Amino acid sequence: MSLDRKLSHQDKSKNQNIPLHTAYHISLQSKVFDKDANMLPSAIKPILATVALAHSSFAAYTVSADFHSANFLSAFDFFTDADPTKGFVRYLGAEPAIDSKIIGVVPTHKNATFLGVDSTNSFDTGRPSLRLTSKGIFNHGLFIFDIAHMPGGQCGVWPSIWLVGPDWPKGGEIDILEGVNDQTTNAMTLHTSANCTVDANGFSGNLTTPNCDIKAPGQPDNSGCAISSYNPQSYGVGLNADGGAVYAMEWTSKAITIWFFPRNKIPADIARSTTPNDTTPGSPDPSKWGRPVAHFCSDACNIDQHFKDMRLVINTAFCGSWAGNTWDASSCKEKALTCNEYVAKNPQAFVDAYWLINDIKVYEDKGVKRRWNRRRSMKE
Repeated sequence: MSLDRKLSHQDKSKNQNIPLHTAYHISLQSKVFDKDANMLPSAIKPILATVALAHSSFAAYTVSADFHSANFLSAFDFFTDADPTKGFVRYLGAEPAIDSKIIGVVPTHKNATFLGVDSTNSFDTGRPSLRLTSKGIFNHGLFIFDIAHMPGGQCGVWPSIWLVGPDWPKGGEIDILEGVNDQTTNAMTLHTSANCTVDANGFSGNLTTPNCDIKAPGQPDNSGCAISSYNPQSYGVGLNADGGAVYAMEWTSKAITIWFFPRNKIPADIARSTTPNDTTPGSPDPSKWGRPVAHFCSDACNIDQHFKDMRLVINTAFCGSWAGNTWDASSCKEKALTCNEYVAKNPQAFVDAYWLINDIKVYEDKGVKRRWNRRRSMKE
C-alpha cells in the first residue's frame, strides 16, 4: 500500500489532519534511513502512528494522554501555514517530513521520537522544520516531558514546547521550554490579555517581567511574565551534555508551576522505565518534588479566566520576532549580518538542532475531562 493511501488528509488551510483511528504502518525495510550526526544513532526509522492512550487511576491523577513514537503522527496535526512569528522557516506536513528524513524513530535510543530540521541544503525561502500541534485540548493537568535531546545554542534557532489557547492571547500561552540563539538557560513565560500579574516568590528561577499581559506598560511588547532558570543544564547544550532531562508542568486553578529535573535527579515517581514505549503511568506526586524552578501564582491573575482549551505545541523555528529581532544583541551577529542570511546559507550549523523525545505524559484530575477532536489546530 502506498504512503498516500496510509495517510488520511483533510487539507484545510494546508494543515494535514491524520485521524486518531488511522493505523499508519510504513515498510521499515524501504523507509529506514541513516542520519549522519555524531550524537545520533544511525538507524532512525520512520515514525509509526497508532494510538496508545493510557487510562489508569492513581492518587489524584488519571493518565489522559501518553505521546511516544508509536502515536506521534496520530496525536498531532502538522502545521504547514506561514510562520506566525515571521520566521525564516517552512513547516512541513507529515509526508514531506518523512521523505525529508526530519521525523522518525531511534530504536537504539529507547525508540525516542526524532524531530529535526533540514541540515543539508541552503534555502532562500525558509529552512524546513516541524511544528506539531496536539489534536487534544486540555484544561488543567500535570504534563511530564522526558527529553533526551533538544535544539538550542545554535544561532538562529528558536525551539519551544508550549501550550496555547484559542483566540490568542485571550486563551493564554504557557511556554515551558524555550530559548533563542546562544541562550544557555531556559526561559519560561506566560502570555495573556490584560489583568494578570504574578508574585516573585515560591520558585528558584529569576522573575524578569511580572506582568503576563502582552501589552503590559513598562515591558517590551509581548514579554509576558517571564522566569528564567539559573541552571545551564536546563536548556540546549547543557541539557544535551547531561543526557537530557525531564520537565514537569502542573496547571491548576491556583497556579502554573514548572519543575526541572536533570537526568540523574529525576524523582522515582516519574522515572521512565528502560522498556521502549513503556506506557506505565507512574504515580507522580508534585508535593514531594521540592522547590519548582517557576511558579506563576497571584491573587492578581485568574488562571481559569486566562488559560483554557489549550493545545500542546512542539516546534523549532528560525529567526522571526525573537531570534531574529535579538540577533544583534547576541554573539551571533559576528557570524552574519542578519539571522535570515545565516540560517539560509549554513545548513551544517543545524545538524544538532533536533528533538529526541522519549515520551510525554499528561495526567489530569479525575474530575476534569479531556476533549479530543479532529478540528485543525489553533494559530496565534
